[in-house]
Amino acid sequence: MIYGYIRVSTDRQTVDNQRFEIERFCSKNNIVIEQWIEETISGSKTPEKRLLGSLLEDVKKGDLIICSELSRLGRSLFMIMSILNQLMLHEVRIWTIKDNYRLGDNIQSKVLAFAFGLSAEIERDLISQRTKEALARKRSEGMVLGRPSGSKSSYVKLTGNERDIRALLGRSFSKSAIGRIYGVNRMTVDAFLKDWLHKD
Repeated sequence: MIYGYIRVSTDRQTVDNQRFEIERFCSKNNIVIEQWIEETISGSKTPEKRLLGSLLEDVKKGDLIICSELSRLGRSLFMIMSILNQLMLHEVRIWTIKDNYRLGDNIQSKVLAFAFGLSAEIERDLISQRTKEALARKRSEGMVLGRPSGSKSSYVKLTGNERDIRALLGRSFSKSAIGRIYGVNRMTVDAFLKDWLHKD
């Protein structure tokens, strides 16, 4: 399957320019787009909150996604890297027109996939290490870190880490991945976020 992916940030922008670029590219290269995915949403939103998330779940080995440029996938470099890594691990090709990227089954893509995966692992380790250091500091200051009577575990393990959790969400970490970092399950993360956003 060959997909054309288009994203604009606001409804004041138009998808026409990106669609024209993709169609012109396909015409020159004898390619036919079999399915278009168009959405109007900020690139800072995680893929799960965009149509892109559904596309990432639907694509299969050998599929091709064509978009105008890598920035259409996400606003942050880390998010783009995570998406590319996911696609390459599933042997899905992605081509961009302005950037002239051709990521697929070649040595360049495999090197990039390794680099992306390593970067994500390093990022997780750094955040985990900062969390452990913060907990150790709180213990040294005499703070009781056990579960207080009548309180939820989310407030013990997640409270005080709101900034790091916000950063992880901005880098397209799933709630399950965040839960693994802090030693809680996905539902605990979800409940904590809802309560935190309500207070915020």
